Amino acid sequence: MSSSQLHPGDIELSAIEVGRDLLLLIGGGVRHIGAASTAYMEEGNVKVSTSAVPHHKEHTVSESIATRVAAALDRTVTVVMGIHYDDLSKEGIARVVDIVNFKVDQYLFGQNLKR
Repeated sequence: MSSSQLHPGDIELSAIEVGRDLLLLIGGGVRHIGAASTAYMEEGNVKVSTSAVPHHKEHTVSESIATRVAAALDRTVTVVMGIHYDDLSKEGIARVVDIVNFKVDQYLFGQNLKR
C-alpha cells in the first residue's frame, strides 16, 4: 500500500489511559510502527528511552513528544508513531512534523482544561 497525498486530517493522535500512564498512538498515510519512545520522571528529571525500526525516522519526533508530554502531565508516556507518505520533500516532512506537534498541543490543551 502506498500513500502520496498528505492530508492534515489523515494524521491522527489517539490517547489510551493505561492506569496512571499514557499511550499515544500517532499515525498517518500508511500507518505502521516506526518508533516507540517512553518518557518517565526520575528524580525530578524526564528520562526517555526509544526504540526505532531500522530505516525509519519517526524516533526523531516520538522522543521529543514523549518527553514534552511526560513533563507537562507528570506521568509516564509512551508514544508509538508511524507515518508514511511516498516521496515527501523536506518541506512535506516539516509539514508532517508541524501537524503532529499541533495535534499534541491540542491534546495537552484539552488535558490542562480537565485539571
